[in-house]
Amino acid sequence: MNGAVQVDAVETMSAARSDDEAVDVIVAGAGVVGVATAYALARRGLSVALVDRNPGPALGASYANGAQLSYAYSDALGSPSLLRKLPSLALGADPLFRVKAGFDAGLVSWGLKFLAASTKDQFEAGTLATLQLGLESQQAMHALLDRHPLDFGHAVAGKMHLYFDADALASAGKLVDLKRRHGAVQQVLTAAEAIAVEPALAGSKGLVGVVYSPEDEVGDPHRFSEQLLAVLRRDYGVRTVFNLDVQDAAFTAEGVTLSGPRGAQVRGRALAVALGVEAPQFLARLGIRPPILPMKGYSFTAPAGAAAPRVSLTDTARKLVFCQLSGQIRVAGVAELGERDLRLRQERLTALVASARESLPEAADYSQLVGRWAGLRPMTPSSVPIITRPHARLVLNVGHGMLGWTLAMGSAERAAELLLRAD
Repeated sequence: MNGAVQVDAVETMSAARSDDEAVDVIVAGAGVVGVATAYALARRGLSVALVDRNPGPALGASYANGAQLSYAYSDALGSPSLLRKLPSLALGADPLFRVKAGFDAGLVSWGLKFLAASTKDQFEAGTLATLQLGLESQQAMHALLDRHPLDFGHAVAGKMHLYFDADALASAGKLVDLKRRHGAVQQVLTAAEAIAVEPALAGSKGLVGVVYSPEDEVGDPHRFSEQLLAVLRRDYGVRTVFNLDVQDAAFTAEGVTLSGPRGAQVRGRALAVALGVEAPQFLARLGIRPPILPMKGYSFTAPAGAAAPRVSLTDTARKLVFCQLSGQIRVAGVAELGERDLRLRQERLTALVASARESLPEAADYSQLVGRWAGLRPMTPSSVPIITRPHARLVLNVGHGMLGWTLAMGSAERAAELLLRAD
């Protein structure tokens, strides 16, 4: 979490000692994926301890991301069209998309897998796999809200992907046809049709058409995580262990013990790992090396402008997302692959604001930023999360990339079912 983020006081529990009673499952990581995983497990009657090195939930990649629940937009990052742009991107031609310079063995290994995942067949397979998980997440979110109404700015706003090139829109239309055959609710609209649905697009110069997902939603993932955690404590007895930087994980025949500084320990009969970009370093201690690379992104929040969009928007040319969230506009963008530095760099934020102003000049009051954020998103080469059970007492729920908020609820359900499945 960067230093610009203000953290409200959160009730915490001091780290458990070794003589504390073991829970059924320890969930490592209290981002939106970890909190959702804790819910999926606790709802099934398991005792849960949620552990994080931060002082509260959702203070990393989940804190101020794009806020869009893009259930129908599951397109993998790697694709034949992106491959054609890689040489120019590697040379820094796009100020909002960069690959970290210098030799990095992890980046090279990840990059080779990314290239293999970017063929037409692999792109479509990854897109459809993520779509299925997105639709499961939508169902799981609605089931949660039916049971526990939460206040996090949730709305079914719909989403539009804006295209400024006719060939790009035609390619997107083919993918829409494929995804619709697998349950996606999407359609291609002309520019005039899109403006009729979202008048704010009248100020978007050169718009050719859009891909419209009318059932996609919005919501604040940080507020969601705080509110769901309150429910977990109150109704499900979930223990929280914040401010614990886990230094070791030891498995025995009886379970697992996480150890931190000054002898702090948390014991459980099983472990669910939802650590985002921290997962590779943690899992390396266990001999597990998931192909996850950080992709740094930025966002800002500003007062709504004179032509604020109601529908969530993604400018595909500028790689920006616009989302109206509780009367404010959040804009997210920038992709710095392989970057691990969490500092909020002013030049990147300035470029993001300038690009947003160029895209939709009246969407927000760009002179009055009320929130600034930078975070690291855990990318897999295929853009598909890793939800696996390496052995009986361990399940992984990691690698959600730019869709962690979208996929959190469905991923949590899959991870819980996987952990409880009989061998």
